[in-house]
Amino acid sequence: MNKLRWAGVLLLLAAAGCSRSGQGNEDAAGDSLHGAVRIDGSSTVFPITEAVAEEFQKLHRNVRVTVGIAGTGGGFKRFAAGETDISNASRPIDPTEAALAAANHIEFIELPVGFDGLSVLVNPANDFVSSLTVAELKRIWEPASTVKRWSDVRKEWPAREIHLFGAGTDSGTFDYFTEAINGKAKAIRADFSASEDDNVLVQGISGDRDALGFFGYAYYAENKDKLKLVAVDPGTGPVLPSPETIRNGTYQPLSRPIFIYINKQAASRPEVNVFVEYYLANAPQLVAEVGYVPLTEALYALVQQRYAKRVTGSVYANRGAQVGVTLESLLRAEQ
Repeated sequence: MNKLRWAGVLLLLAAAGCSRSGQGNEDAAGDSLHGAVRIDGSSTVFPITEAVAEEFQKLHRNVRVTVGIAGTGGGFKRFAAGETDISNASRPIDPTEAALAAANHIEFIELPVGFDGLSVLVNPANDFVSSLTVAELKRIWEPASTVKRWSDVRKEWPAREIHLFGAGTDSGTFDYFTEAINGKAKAIRADFSASEDDNVLVQGISGDRDALGFFGYAYYAENKDKLKLVAVDPGTGPVLPSPETIRNGTYQPLSRPIFIYINKQAASRPEVNVFVEYYLANAPQLVAEVGYVPLTEALYALVQQRYAKRVTGSVYANRGAQVGVTLESLLRAEQ
């Protein structure tokens, strides 16, 4: 997870390839596989894809994989313009982005790869906030918010100014949080420190005793000694995000699937196809390794079928992020 501290576009070159593994992840061409796989998008999904790319290149030293962190929105802009083969995304593609891809004759395959619990954090020196209700989060973050101090949230809390940190506007985390908490994607107060790089948010919250912020669970898991997790109460009692509560859906409304999007035409290139197959075969292990929550075995089987059949489009088409709707129900509806 030290990989989380890397930023920008990474050029990942690994050592010599090896023979076909027992898991069936090595292709018949071995080291004769060559070319490039271009990836950009979500900083949330970045650690998974970066880990996959590193392991993949240990088997295929002649394939160059680049992974950027432009944010989900920034990644989709590049993807829709044909500049990348794969786009990391922490939310579903929206209708405008899908329309731009279609205008550029780009068909895409949407593949969920894991679950994330979008986490609410404060500084460890904060000894009074242990949980927040969804209603309180909305009062803090909504566009017309008048909350300035902790005492504006609960009268018994200190009358100190709250310093807010959150995902940048090109981030899928930003879109999902605003829709889940404020009821409308991108609707938020303007006076907060924003960044597409979650490491910047970690630094901001860990250095400010009156900070409050949000980002993906894996960045909390990597920085537990610097951050304090806040339980979220949707009205049925406070729940902390954990692999268990994220997987079983009890951490609401901030549990969500995370994705990779594949350019269908690019998937016809051997290096891209083998990379995606390797990604899906190894996702259960690598998703957990970097701090996120793997899908169930049944869900991964559905995702692999979706890729094998080259099913294009989004199961979320014209439905937004579908907060609270199960991924399994959407995938099974395609069967």
